[in-house]
Amino acid sequence: MTESDTRGVPSDGLTLTITSLVGDTAELALKGRFDVVESLGVREQLASEKLAPVRHLTIDLTEVSFVDSAGLAVLARARRDLMREGGSVTLVRPIANDAMRVFRLTQFDQIFTMIDRPQTDGS
Repeated sequence: MTESDTRGVPSDGLTLTITSLVGDTAELALKGRFDVVESLGVREQLASEKLAPVRHLTIDLTEVSFVDSAGLAVLARARRDLMREGGSVTLVRPIANDAMRVFRLTQFDQIFTMIDRPQTDGS
């Protein structure tokens, strides 16, 4: 069964969408600025009862325009927590150069499994 859930915040903020939730595997999409203002909400969503059974998480950052240290900390914590349970976190690379630059400078692109956005038939 696939479920979809959207948590929206102001348009200049961040939107988190659960695009797939099947068994112990989930896919999330983030859109907007992933910064100190938005990081607590993302952390709370990742710790929610709905995502409690998840052991394998893919986070699509394609439409993230900006990420700061607080956003990186949320991702690092999710990775640590899931790896303790034998799980994994995969990140889909952001398109925005500024956002991707942060991953390169901090070497998070080496720590995380990062993939390019899968191509779909309409793209």
